[in-house]
Amino acid sequence: MNSFLYDIIGLIAGVCFILSLKGLSHPRTARRGNLLGALGAGIATVIVFFRADEERASSSNLYWILGAIAFGVLVGVPAARKVQMTAMPQLVALFNGVGGGAAALVSIVEYMKLGASASTAEVIATVFTVVVGCVSFSGSIVTFLKLQELMTTRPVIFPGGRFVIAANLVAVLAVAGWVISALGTNPLLILAALSLLFGVLFVLPVGGADVPIVISLLNAFTGLTVAASGYVLQATLLIIAGTLVGASGTILTRLMAEAMGRSLFGTLFGAFTAKPQDSGGAAETRPVKSGTADDVAILLNYARRVVIVPGFGLAVAQAQHTVRELADLLSAKGIDVAYGIHPVAGRMPGHMNVLLAEANVPYEQLSEMDEVNPTFPQTDVALIIGANDVVNPAAKTTPGCPIYGMPILDVAQAGNVIFLKRSMRPGFAGIENELLFDPKTTLLFGDAKASLTKVVSALKAL
Repeated sequence: MNSFLYDIIGLIAGVCFILSLKGLSHPRTARRGNLLGALGAGIATVIVFFRADEERASSSNLYWILGAIAFGVLVGVPAARKVQMTAMPQLVALFNGVGGGAAALVSIVEYMKLGASASTAEVIATVFTVVVGCVSFSGSIVTFLKLQELMTTRPVIFPGGRFVIAANLVAVLAVAGWVISALGTNPLLILAALSLLFGVLFVLPVGGADVPIVISLLNAFTGLTVAASGYVLQATLLIIAGTLVGASGTILTRLMAEAMGRSLFGTLFGAFTAKPQDSGGAAETRPVKSGTADDVAILLNYARRVVIVPGFGLAVAQAQHTVRELADLLSAKGIDVAYGIHPVAGRMPGHMNVLLAEANVPYEQLSEMDEVNPTFPQTDVALIIGANDVVNPAAKTTPGCPIYGMPILDVAQAGNVIFLKRSMRPGFAGIENELLFDPKTTLLFGDAKASLTKVVSALKAL
């Protein structure tokens, strides 16, 4: 394949990546955007084998490359197809970490190949890729462990932690300068080890509720490492793809931080300055008003407007189809129904939108937080299914708590509040929700899908 044709096909792949991001900006076009992104990645992978480069064409590593691709397909396809929607954030974290680690490894190998002939710009790009790629890899592994609850979801801090992190960062910068000035493989490997350690220390102080923001940030890091490795490898397509991922990840991180009502610095290091909070263990002994499916059905039946607030509990119970059936039944009775979607409901942005799209919920019924909040005073019933932190008034009333300052859905302004919960256990942020003890709140305990099925049956009987 001549160079001109190679560049043209590479440009087509780059355009696919751009159109993919555009498609992902709206639920109606998200599927098409995913397919375009996959097409672009497929083209980018295949054309490498036809590049007009004698050294690459005669490489004896061809079978290793094909074997690695086959292994990736055998692992990646089943993992992506079988993963539950509730575990999607963990999968994203793992895939993101692998991308950052791969970029760092490629840069190390290319650096060893170039040796003393590497230009200063190439060495700087290599150092940047190794540092950020290793941070992304080890940090993503920690986010996976937190989301999978293989380790505590609470911030992990220790005496002098901030000074240890600062010292680690200084060491990374010092060794990076050593690599740039003195060259050599050993300093680069030391730099990689220090960067891996920094990735772990970087994520440990982050609480579980803020982990999605860190995933987005690490995703942006991975994009930047891919772009930098593209410079080292003189691969324009890698620069395009990495820049797109880095830019979009940075924008998403900023938007998520705003949705949580805090600065990015506060999200990452706020645990070191936060005051100890009362766990609220005694709160569970306070009385709450629980009800039956029949009680909930009666409240819904005589409502004029109902806002459904989905959360992670709905995803765990796979109750999206049942909640759509309930909404359809209410609409058939002339009741105005809407879904109140918080920007960080679930554990990733768009989590609830995708889940409800699986059940063919009309997009017109999905209302973002800023759109639905003004309507709660005119809402007769707010039906909260598995959500907790995104409706917790502590975000407004309890300074120093993990979610303080986060904009929430103002369900407390509705005439009646119904909580579908498995138990009185706090949400992912680990703090009590005072709304559970409000006199106008009714709790329906049990699995969300089973509870909704009972409510639907009771509603049909009225």
